[in-house]
Amino acid sequence: MSNSLHSGATRRSLATPMLFEALDPALQVHLIRNAAVRHFEDGQLIQQRGDTADGFWLIEEGAVMVGQFLADGDFRAVALLGAGDSYGELAVFSGRPRIVDAVSRGPSRLRLIGARTFLEALGNYPASTRALLAALSEQLQETLALLAGLRRGTNSARMAGLLATMAGGMPGPASVAVTQQELADLLGITRATANAALGELQKRRLIERGYREIRIPDRDQLALASLD
Repeated sequence: MSNSLHSGATRRSLATPMLFEALDPALQVHLIRNAAVRHFEDGQLIQQRGDTADGFWLIEEGAVMVGQFLADGDFRAVALLGAGDSYGELAVFSGRPRIVDAVSRGPSRLRLIGARTFLEALGNYPASTRALLAALSEQLQETLALLAGLRRGTNSARMAGLLATMAGGMPGPASVAVTQQELADLLGITRATANAALGELQKRRLIERGYREIRIPDRDQLALASLD
């Protein structure tokens, strides 16, 4: 597996494990060895709604915004993924066209793991099948929790929870490479509302704002603010 996985500064916006992480290490190596490498520039479209699910993507370098293009051409992000993350597995399992668009955030390098290669190899790893079910259950639980969270809590509390998730599980200081517009998209709020929420967190000294970066002095204190 590439040494670049998990080495980037960009943190993802999801707390649940990616499905690829649940696979047996030997199966991961096999899939990566047989996967095509693709390079994308900043803003380049990686996949589009309606595309045939001919495989799923593993991010080796860079970051990817997953979401949907609206009728007016604007992109509404639902997740920010970084090195080591994967996406598109559900479309492979369902056999249906993709339902999300994906755009490269800065230069990126991904591997496209073919659907046929994946499904045929998975049959030789029954433990990985059970692990995938567990990972899917966690993702469903997070989705339900997210939907519930959209109906409660202040915008600053929701912003605190999102940033704490992106900061990772380790306590202490952290830095998250993300823009104000991306945070607004991920929370489903306007940029002005996101700016106000960030301002409230900064006023409480829970974050420090920089250019395309949010610095977090204490991740645990920020996580507590999400319960306000």
